Amino acid sequence: MKILIVEDEAKTAGYLTRGLGEQGYTVDHADNGPDGLHLALTCDYDAIVLDVMLPKMDGMQVLRSLRASRDTPVIVLTARDPIEDRLAGLGAGADDYLVKPFSFLELLARLHAITRRGRNHETTQMQVGDLHLDLITRRAIRRGRRLNLTAKEFALLALLARRRSQILSKTVISEAVWDINFDTSTNVVEVAVKRLRAKLEEPGEPKLLHTVRGMGYVLEPREDEAP
Repeated sequence: MKILIVEDEAKTAGYLTRGLGEQGYTVDHADNGPDGLHLALTCDYDAIVLDVMLPKMDGMQVLRSLRASRDTPVIVLTARDPIEDRLAGLGAGADDYLVKPFSFLELLARLHAITRRGRNHETTQMQVGDLHLDLITRRAIRRGRRLNLTAKEFALLALLARRRSQILSKTVISEAVWDINFDTSTNVVEVAVKRLRAKLEEPGEPKLLHTVRGMGYVLEPREDEAP
């Protein structure tokens, strides 16, 4: 699973990054509010560990801005224990709350709990136009025709379907699908999109996967666009 840590204290961030990495998590880190919010809005995370006291934008502001468009599970960290602070965090949209200093094992247990709740509520069926995706069986069917997709092609299609009608840049796609920052000179995303499009759109079928020049790719039906 992929976790975002938004924490400006280098020692705490390093400790969490190392510990979660040892548990098999992929971890991104931001040391201020704006950078954390940017990552939270542009990448797909299973959970976010968010400190309250952050430079440039505090954790509550980050959380409220995030909740305007994303429901990613969030654990709030704070050095303050008053009940008012905890209620404020939960009221802003936090899924859980930990007061520093905390046990790493407790954080790990709470991450397991909130990500499990998130998976239980996540839809397993998606429909985009005449395309149907089943995330459990990993099947993609269009007009009764099952698409023979590789694991990466299915992951790419599922990402685009989750964010349907949103333009996704090559950077966002490469991070989410390949879990790595590719050099901008590589054409791995273009090649993957080309192969996916060839399987997704047979001759005469309406286009679903569109290229937006200079911006990225979007999955959506467009009735006014010819095949």
